[in-house]
Amino acid sequence: MSLLPPEDEDNEGIEVAWEDQQRINTFSKLNNRLSDIQDQLKAKQDEKEYYDDLSTDLELADEDQPVLYRMGEAFLYLSLYAAKKQLKVDLKRYKVDIGALEDRARECEDGMRDLKVVL
Repeated sequence: MSLLPPEDEDNEGIEVAWEDQQRINTFSKLNNRLSDIQDQLKAKQDEKEYYDDLSTDLELADEDQPVLYRMGEAFLYLSLYAAKKQLKVDLKRYKVDIGALEDRARECEDGMRDLKVVL
């Protein structure tokens, strides 16, 4: 089934070598993977931004008041000192995660660039 009008349709078809088809499939997989990675990267960067905002808020917090801190799906009351300490750990983890996602995205982009040259 073709979406082209009959006069524009080439009845002979276009021959694609098996190797080229495999490269096209690989390019498509890399493109889909890159899209998924970019979505994950955006989510991690947004979460890291929230933690950066929290860091600013904790600087202004009262030391005597417990801080409601999110850990996973739960919220816990922590002392200001413990919350700052946990925040540093979480920020480091997000930094590592973001770096790993950026590396994976770069690998996909490099693979796609190499395939573009061949195709």
